[in-house]
Amino acid sequence: MSAIFRSADAVGVPLISLLYNFEKFPKIGKKSSASAFKWVDRRRFTAVEECYETLHNEGFTIYATTLKDDSLSIYDVDFTKPCAIVMGNEHRGISDEVADLADKTIYIPMMGMVQSLNVSVATAVVLYEIMRQRQRAGMYDSPTLPEEQYLKEVERYLRK
Repeated sequence: MSAIFRSADAVGVPLISLLYNFEKFPKIGKKSSASAFKWVDRRRFTAVEECYETLHNEGFTIYATTLKDDSLSIYDVDFTKPCAIVMGNEHRGISDEVADLADKTIYIPMMGMVQSLNVSVATAVVLYEIMRQRQRAGMYDSPTLPEEQYLKEVERYLRK
């Protein structure tokens, strides 16, 4: 998880929703996440429906990563719209419930014999594709928050 926080911060993700409905919530190492843990907010969910309902109410399309036959390549998805990406753990992947309730499922195309990447690496690959698309669309050129909210966020981060 610590490496995922680093990648999230690197591309400007401000919040990670942690959904753990089987395993315990992980301890996030402050050393391996460096200062990223300080800058990326997090919230916890133990139920898929609650997590997805929250994300949908916030305007996100939910993409879950899996190798299902009808999954879309990450290179065929428009990530310039608000989206949430669900990553599975390295042993079990995502549950059927997580996949079935997602708006769409996606996968990372791979050319070798191995069918999956380490979860932190896979997360970084997806996040950097999202960033690439958003950079191309000019979405990083100026703040998108209203100025008052933007200044509040800057002040909040300066207090960290």
